[in-house]
Amino acid sequence: MKKEAADKFKKLIEAEIVKTKVKIKEYEELTKPIPPENAIGRISRMDAINNKSVAEAALRTTKRKFKNLEYALSRVYDEDFGNCARCKRSIPEGRLMLMPQSRFCVRCA
Repeated sequence: MKKEAADKFKKLIEAEIVKTKVKIKEYEELTKPIPPENAIGRISRMDAINNKSVAEAALRTTKRKFKNLEYALSRVYDEDFGNCARCKRSIPEGRLMLMPQSRFCVRCA
């Protein structure tokens, strides 16, 4: 990959890392324990517990994305950045623009 393209992807990845850190903080706030002394009613409490479970799943996914973004940032200047890790073909630039942490082309993903 050319240096100009790598610079563009580096900026994109860095911006995505910042957004992802913000999302992680938001999800961490949503996944705090629900105190039992909260008098919100049995049904509302069950709903809050369910919402907490959804937020926990989103937090795990976002943390995984953050880890993958950091990995992509560490190898953005590698000569094989932008190539599929499985078939070694070039990953379309549009896919990398949407998901800069992508390691696989659409076919292999």
